[in-house]
Amino acid sequence: MEIRGLDHCVLTVEDVDRSCDFYRRVLGFEIVTFAGNRKALLVGSQKINLHQSGSEIEPCARNPLPGSADLCFIADSPLSIIVEELSSAGVEVERGPVPRTGAQGPITSIYFRDPDGNLIELGVYPVDKP
Repeated sequence: MEIRGLDHCVLTVEDVDRSCDFYRRVLGFEIVTFAGNRKALLVGSQKINLHQSGSEIEPCARNPLPGSADLCFIADSPLSIIVEELSSAGVEVERGPVPRTGAQGPITSIYFRDPDGNLIELGVYPVDKP
């Protein structure tokens, strides 16, 4: 068996419209509508399907709960700019910048929460200097 990568994941939320607004307004994710007016977030080549708590699409996780996710996204912008933009959007950084390890090596990350309390990590890989 050969696995190529992650195509999509699911985030269970209290209010789909509120989550769409947050991820579009704060992080610039694209919102897409598909199959039966369902909503998803597009970021890079991945998709995050949004499930309304209490109305999850079957099959689903055994215990789908809003606020139970811990997601890390990689950014290309400097963290100083990201922190300024988050502050302007009324989002409080809970921790960071701190050193962490991403899928491809060392990153520097900050942490904050979405409207459901999910932990969102934004990491930046070091820029190689010539």
